Amino acid sequence: MNSPAIPRPEYPRPQFVRTDWINLNGLWSFDFDFGKSGYARGLQFSCGFDREIVVPFCPESILSGIAYTDFMESIWYHRLLTIPQHWSGKQVLLHFGAVDFETDIYLDGKHIFTHYGGSSSFSVNLTQHLNFQSEQNLIVHVKDELRKARQTAGKQSLDYYSAGCFYTRVTGIWQTVWMEALMPGALSRCTLLSDIDSKNLHVRSEIYDPQKGSRLKLIAFDGDKKIAEVMTSALHGSTATIHFDEDLRLWSPESPYLYDLSLEILSENGEVLDSVSSYAGMRKIETNGNKFYLNNEPLYLRFVLDQGYYEDGIWTAPTDAALQEDIRLGQQAGFNGARLHQKVFEPRYHYWADTMGYLTWAESPSWGVNMKSDAAARNFLSEWQKIVVRDRNHPSIIAWTPLNETWDLTDSRRHSRLHIEAYELTKDLDPTRAVNGASGGCQVVTDIYAVHNYEQDPEKLFQMLHQQDDGSVYATLGDKEVEYTGQPYVVDEFGGIKWVPATDIAFASDSWGYGHPPQNIEEFYRRLLGQVDALLSLEHVAGYCYTQLTDVEQEQNGIYNYDRTLKFDMEQIRRIFYRMPASTSSLKALPHDAAHIKNNIKPIR
Repeated sequence: MNSPAIPRPEYPRPQFVRTDWINLNGLWSFDFDFGKSGYARGLQFSCGFDREIVVPFCPESILSGIAYTDFMESIWYHRLLTIPQHWSGKQVLLHFGAVDFETDIYLDGKHIFTHYGGSSSFSVNLTQHLNFQSEQNLIVHVKDELRKARQTAGKQSLDYYSAGCFYTRVTGIWQTVWMEALMPGALSRCTLLSDIDSKNLHVRSEIYDPQKGSRLKLIAFDGDKKIAEVMTSALHGSTATIHFDEDLRLWSPESPYLYDLSLEILSENGEVLDSVSSYAGMRKIETNGNKFYLNNEPLYLRFVLDQGYYEDGIWTAPTDAALQEDIRLGQQAGFNGARLHQKVFEPRYHYWADTMGYLTWAESPSWGVNMKSDAAARNFLSEWQKIVVRDRNHPSIIAWTPLNETWDLTDSRRHSRLHIEAYELTKDLDPTRAVNGASGGCQVVTDIYAVHNYEQDPEKLFQMLHQQDDGSVYATLGDKEVEYTGQPYVVDEFGGIKWVPATDIAFASDSWGYGHPPQNIEEFYRRLLGQVDALLSLEHVAGYCYTQLTDVEQEQNGIYNYDRTLKFDMEQIRRIFYRMPASTSSLKALPHDAAHIKNNIKPIR
């Protein structure tokens, strides 16, 4: 049910695929509601608006056809729905990948659903409101009151202009909209839990409306070869387990192997009620002491900060290939993964990370939330819960980061409460991964001690991050943060070296980055080399995250330009980031002065 003319035509949920679906991306009608008078004017009963917008691109973006970048606290969408006749007798679900922020759904003027959350997916059951004999008017009303600080904003600017590390806003629909029809007793979702030590994959199913006597049939494939088949009762919460008798193929960045899965719900008399295609990566991620372990082997993080912004789509990738390309660019630069910063990345991105062997930390766009507001905390926790549940099956995700740089400590009780509740909620939803409670301050409870340090001088950076004789370490906010207790210590933001290519020199005065920019390209490489080597020389550091993968609008400190074209000699960049601590082990017993750091780098073989 797709067409190449439809923007973002691919199935949006690649780990839970059904074949009978309708993509609703494309031209919708659209209207601003600057006076918030839409209800008084009866817009919920509309049969269409004067403007047109291309969904799933936000109205601020070029690709939407609107490109309006001022604040829009109320907007309206309309499109006609035609339901296929062969869906009669089934449950018809309307899915939204993401809508920022508060969404009300109307069908032929009747309100049928409300959703809160700018980055969480949601579904609407249309069944009781459908007319199979004629077209129906779907109205989507969105409120996005960003400046009230009751919702997540990420890096969306709270001022009219973008500035520093804040960028163009995102309002309304910004991920794919689609429909599918389900028989009673269909799967609503499943949870995958890999246990490589016992060679088991546990699959817990959730059913919309369990039918008497129905069963779940689970088949695992190694390529085209069926390697296991199990059957269990199709009850809400029932678990099926696949045991891998043959040689188990593990998922890792070096070998990102995925097993294909088929899940079918069978009626009491053997009729197929539902069929879903999925996949699983068999891997184990854990922390032990101050190190990460992947599949029982030590893992050092060579991460890059990825904010997932695009020149033409802002938060929405223009194509599925653009998501894949961003991962390829990260790997080309020598990174083994990315911290997905202040944005919830779509399932298609995680799919490509799974298939290409790219490790990630998943993060909430927590900036914008007033830590002193109970209403904001409720909105935040509700949205974050849905995000973790949606994405927890992806093997490429190795940690969760609910919060980032929560510096407002004027109400320490509410601040600490939100930290603790976010951490505990995440651990309850997914006990298999480490939780980085707050990246870069102010940490309250965390499995990973994460710090941000943009000191540009490599020698000073080393001295600041060096572990003291008493075991104490650098913390972004010093003694305002929880004491370090020996968990993995990650410098998950550093660098951010501003570099404006000669072709962009006219814009240098308006661009932004950390510290004083290098005077020439050779100084850039020396500084970057020194900073990375300083981190590799510190035994207690379990990994790093360099700021950042690409320039974003006025922030020009990326490894690549905003349009993903080259800024640097990528062979030199890769030589710097591809190294591991073992390649600099000789430095540990030597003086760590700046000249030594710059002159004792072993090349990549």
